Amino acid sequence: MKAIRCMKAVFRPLTIALALGAVAGAQAATTLTVASFPSFDDSVKVAIPLYKKLHPEIEIKLVSLAYGDHHTAMTTALATGSGLPDVMGVEIAYIGKFAESGGLEDLNKPPYSAQQYRNQFLRFTYPQATSPSGKLAALPADVGPGTLFYRKDIMDKAGVTEKDLTTSWESFIESGKKVKAATGAYLIADASDMSSIYIRSNLKDGEGIYFDSKGSPLLTTPRFKKAFELAQAARKAGIDGKIAAWSNEWSEGFKRGQLATQMTGAWLAGHLESWLAPDTKGLWRAAQLPNGAYASWGGSFYSIPSKSEHKKEAWEFIKFMCMNKEMQLAAFKKVAAYPALIGAQDKEFLAEPIPFLGGQPARKLWEVSAAKIPGLPVGKYDSVAQDVVGTALNDVLEQGKDITAALNEAQDKLKKRMRR
Repeated sequence: MKAIRCMKAVFRPLTIALALGAVAGAQAATTLTVASFPSFDDSVKVAIPLYKKLHPEIEIKLVSLAYGDHHTAMTTALATGSGLPDVMGVEIAYIGKFAESGGLEDLNKPPYSAQQYRNQFLRFTYPQATSPSGKLAALPADVGPGTLFYRKDIMDKAGVTEKDLTTSWESFIESGKKVKAATGAYLIADASDMSSIYIRSNLKDGEGIYFDSKGSPLLTTPRFKKAFELAQAARKAGIDGKIAAWSNEWSEGFKRGQLATQMTGAWLAGHLESWLAPDTKGLWRAAQLPNGAYASWGGSFYSIPSKSEHKKEAWEFIKFMCMNKEMQLAAFKKVAAYPALIGAQDKEFLAEPIPFLGGQPARKLWEVSAAKIPGLPVGKYDSVAQDVVGTALNDVLEQGKDITAALNEAQDKLKKRMRR
């Protein structure tokens, strides 16, 4: 009996330990599926080991597809209610469409109550993620302050200064003529770049890019006409290469010095350095957009599908990605994604020189730009409007169509598509 009691004494702690291990194992079995796209997915890759230290009971499964494939897959998943992840990465162009789908959690409502965190983020980010009905569809992770990247070596050869590039849109085009004549390089990849930046520039808080406060299209307004005129002027001046962004020709243009500038979000610096044109280190510089323009170009968010099986865990992960200063800074350093979280905009880091940009402390430029970008609402039909405008501009540039006629037709086409 004494031996039996001793054996019980030995096995009792062992039994308890095994039971605790079983509980821990059950917790570790919680797998959080995160769907994202390059290079936004790099932030998740950085986060996984850091998050695992805080939450060993959570496994992060990253599912990444190319930008277009990801958003197409998420569009289908939201429509059918199947194949949805627990956490969905969303680029700003799709926020309006997804917000109105009814398939995402409203982060304004309990248990999220995300309005309490609003002042911790750049002021224009919450409006970007808010539907016309007031639904907060996602939490902002990073933003894209509009930036003019330019090859200083090419500009020096052409006798063009940064001031020449940025004083006005007209001086920008004239600079392009000098660059083309002196170096053979195109100033911009495609004339549509000018239009895309212009229609987003210097709007006021609450103004929509494509629609007014009542949801009526704005394609026939002077802003769109001027944007088309600038693109047309660039094409006629021969300063654009008619090269589509993200094409092989686009990346080759950067590598071979055939493209002298690119107007886009600040995040391009990371792409140029990591894979687009790493051998051009030290040759690029960054400047504010021409004519004193300030615009948001891109931006990434995280949302929770309503059919997520792990909403509580999803929300904790999103808060970590968007509101943890160390995580935001790690993403900033990894992919040059300017943080949406104000507290992550570390002054010392912002002032550090960027070797790829010739030692320029370019983040200080982005800090200024980010502070001036207005809060613009998103709409269900923003992506549709973008497609319609792109087609109309192509008709002007490629077919010589009259700008006013093209915009009038685009306005009518957009209205018809909204009525479907």
